[in-house]
Order: sequence, then structure tokens, then C-alpha cells
Amino acid sequence: MNQQTPTTLDSHADVLTRAGLAPAELGGGSLAVRSPIDGAEVARLAETPAADMPAVIARAQDAFRAWRQVPAPRRGELVRLLGEELRAAKDELGAVVTLEAGKITSEGLGEVQEMIDICDFAVGLSRQLYGLTIASERPGHRMSETWHPMGPCGVITAFNFPVAVWSWNAALALVCGNPVIWKPSEKTPLTALATMKILERALARFGDAPEGLAQLVIGGADLGAALAESRDVPILSATGSTRMGGKVGPQVLARWGRPILELGGNNAMIVAPSADLDMAVRAIVFSAVGTAGQRCTSLRRLIVHSSIREELVTRLRAAYASLPVGDPRASGTLVGPLVDEAALEGMQDALEAARAEGGTVHGGAPVREGVPGGAYAAPALVEMPGQTETVKRETFAPILYVMGYDDLSAAIEMQNAVPQGLSSCIFTRDLREAETFLSATGSDCGIANVNIGPSGAEIGGAFGGEKETGGGRESGSDAWKAYMRRQTSTVNYSDALPLAQGVRFDV
Repeated sequence: MNQQTPTTLDSHADVLTRAGLAPAELGGGSLAVRSPIDGAEVARLAETPAADMPAVIARAQDAFRAWRQVPAPRRGELVRLLGEELRAAKDELGAVVTLEAGKITSEGLGEVQEMIDICDFAVGLSRQLYGLTIASERPGHRMSETWHPMGPCGVITAFNFPVAVWSWNAALALVCGNPVIWKPSEKTPLTALATMKILERALARFGDAPEGLAQLVIGGADLGAALAESRDVPILSATGSTRMGGKVGPQVLARWGRPILELGGNNAMIVAPSADLDMAVRAIVFSAVGTAGQRCTSLRRLIVHSSIREELVTRLRAAYASLPVGDPRASGTLVGPLVDEAALEGMQDALEAARAEGGTVHGGAPVREGVPGGAYAAPALVEMPGQTETVKRETFAPILYVMGYDDLSAAIEMQNAVPQGLSSCIFTRDLREAETFLSATGSDCGIANVNIGPSGAEIGGAFGGEKETGGGRESGSDAWKAYMRRQTSTVNYSDALPLAQGVRFDV
């Protein structure tokens, strides 16, 4: 355990002050915000009244009517300025991420770097919103495909990536011509406030962006419901639990809106007999315990070939025993706190259920000594007799279930036999195994890796998964198309009017 005392670390108030949050903004409201680091209340914010949501959405609609007429490269200039401001404020915003989400310092900074990276991507994208020229079957005709802005984009984010996920959506939505309305998790509204301060500086430098282009609303599920139900919010990106997505998705679809859902993950790694075990151990430990197991891409299931299972478990038990658990701000800490006591209780309940199903649990106990308070736990390694019902459920905590296999097809079947379909990976030096895993008969997940863990995706690729993960895609590749409407146009520049498919209709 990490016994370093945080006496020289900045106070919570200092972190918030450096991020530009004034005391007057942090008090007097009804929403209590606590730091996972020590459980202390750090703010009590005023919440956005649900009755104000129609006006918020109307401002976004007004902004849309102006912003859609701004040339896309000019829209990209705003995102370029946002990237510059994020670079200048990286340390300050990263510290707020650590304070409010409990991430270790390098992960807090890494999340802000992800924001910077997606801004860079979106700036280039602003000059590459390409359509197609399509061959027409009719002489004297030209057919083409064009992409147009859609309208206000609602963004509901989760506590575990309190700012990066907003940036994935906002950077793309803005260059695509859409205003953004952001409802952060009630557990992490301070990172949202600090981010809006940074965006305000970019908007001031930009000079002529319409009012209401980027808005923040703070509060509970009623605000999310207002975004989901409004026909004036054509796009809604929602990140969170499958339960939440099961409510939001149908609401949006019922009024013919477009949902972008990023929901649960129950991610697996297959370790084949030929795997480089040194590399696999490093990947397993980071993927399973990084962010205290609270990433949607965290490794939760380890499917190991029977011939190497005992050796790998022995190595992992030694690695787990050496992990420093403690204050995420302290140098050397690798495992910070769970977000709150409810998460810790959920972890302990899952471990008890695993024991009842025949599992052998290594680690996983709550940590009360050498930590500043909060909900800390030692990561758990759980040897299971098979893929039980507990294993199939996602528990947002550092629990890694270990199971064996003898045949690759059985391992892939086990990996795919869960409701979620976000991220997956295999460690092997056998080309045939790697290609099988990536084939149509292999992983059924939106992300499939070889010799790299399931966690830590880059912004260049589209992020998202299948089945109960929701099917949404955000960030890189062509995820931008979810924020625009496609228009197919045909121009007849001839003197005749031939019909398609050879149809004759003489009048």
C-alpha cells in the first residue's frame, strides 16, 4: 500500500481556484459534490431548473440557425482555439479531473490530452467533410452526396471520463455545424464548469460565435429526460450504464431523433499458449486496475489457455500484491479510489457472489489505512470455475475474473457470450489465431486488439461497441457522420427527362 502522506499536496480549494472556479460559484446550491479522494464535500452547486430546459434548447436552436451558415473551416478555427486553450490549462484541468473523479495524476492529465487530440482531429476534419460524386445511370445527369448540419446535440457524460467524452462529441458537433448542450454526471460537474471556462476563452478569441452555441446544464435525470424528449435536439449522445441507455435510447427514437449510445462493457482478454507473458502481465494489470477498474473498457474477464493458466495467475498475484493503493495525487500511486462508498459496496457484493459460485478471490478487501478517506480497495483477482452469471454482469470496480480454455473457438465463444460488446483482445504470436480473432467468426466487439489490452483507445479510431453497449460510435474515423444529415442530389443538365431503371411514363 502507498503510505506516502499527502501533506505537501494542494488543497481541494487551491485546485479549484487555479482552474478558475470562484468560491461564489461553488456554494449556495443543492447539489453536493464530493471528492473520491477523501469523501470531503468540495462544492454545493446550484442546479439548472428543469423548467429552464425549453429556454436552453431554444437558445441552441437560435445558435444553430446562425452556426450552420458559418463555413466549416471557420467553425474548425473555434475548435483549434479550444485546443490551444486546453494546452495552456492542461495541468489545471487535469488536477480537477483527479480531484473529482479520483484518477491518478497521469490519468487525469491523459484525459485532457485526449481532449487536445480530438480538437486536432476535428480541425483537420473541418476541411474534409467530404461527400461523393456518384455515377448516374441516366445520360446528362450528375448525382452527388452532401453532408449538412443537423441541429443541437445533447451530450450526457458519465463520471469516469468527465471531460474527454464531452470533447469527443463537442469537437465533432461544432465543426459539423451543431450547437452543444452538455449535462455532466452529478458526480463530476466541477470538471464541466472548469471546461466551460476554457471554452469561454476560446469563444472570446473567436469573436463572433452565436450565443447559445455551447451550454452547460447541471442536475439530475430530469434534465437528461428533457434532452431525450425534445424534438428540437435531433442528436443525443449518452454515456453511462446499460440501464440508463435502455431508457434514453427508446425516448430519442420514439420522436425520430438520433441516439449515440456508449454504454456498458464487460471486456475480455484471451491469452494463448504462444503469448509473450511479460507483455501480457503489463497489459492485464493496467487494463484491469487503471482508473480503479472504472473505465468502460476496463479488463474484467481473463480467458487463459489451460497450459499457462497457473503460471499467469501466479505472476498476476505477485503483481497485484505490489500495487500501490492510495491518494491519487501522491507520487507512485497506481490505484486510486472508487467513486464512492456505493461503488465499494457493489464491489464487495460481486466478490461475495463470485465466492458463492465457486470462485477463489485474491485481494479485493477495502483499504482503510494509509489513505486519506474515501472508498479504496485492493484490486481483486478471482479464479472462476467458468463464466457464471456474476461474471457476465459488469461491476464497475477493479475485479478481474480468470477462466481457462483449451480450444480457441471455445475461448472466442466464451468471450462473446455476454450481453455487452465493447472491447476485446487476444495475446498470441500465432498469426492464424490473431487473424481468426479479428475475422467475422472472431470477436463480436466494436474494438478488437491483438497484443494490446482492451483499454486505452486512441482518438483516431471510432470508439464504441455492439449489443448492450449501444452501437454508438464517437471520436475518430468517420464517426463525424453521426452528427450530420446525408443528402443525395441529382442534377439533370440535359434537354431530356429519362427515368431510372428504364421506366417509361409518356404523358
